[in-house]
Amino acid sequence: MEIWINPACSKCRSAVTLLDAEGADYTVRRYLEDVPTEDEIRDVLGRLGLEPWDITRTQEAVAKELGLKEWPRDDAARDRWVTALAEHPKLIQRPIITADDGTAVVARTDEAVRDALSR
Repeated sequence: MEIWINPACSKCRSAVTLLDAEGADYTVRRYLEDVPTEDEIRDVLGRLGLEPWDITRTQEAVAKELGLKEWPRDDAARDRWVTALAEHPKLIQRPIITADDGTAVVARTDEAVRDALSR
């Protein structure tokens, strides 16, 4: 299991605390420093069953600069969104846990973290 975190994020810290409390075996990826590639983002999206715009933090300053709210949300625009996430990792929703069964969850709640642990 791997968790993508930003250490400055309270939800990320809470998720890590819960993983530790449960004795989970996991690795931490500080995704702002160890930026995921476009292929890794596509893989995680597939594991999440989501589209790139579903995990994009549209309130970030860079999102506003790029005008993301105006971008189309369709198959033709999917690669453009993935590229934006890879070029601006701060846009990626966090934390994301990749579970051992090949799935993933956006672990913003204790319930989502527990869900990942149960897989």
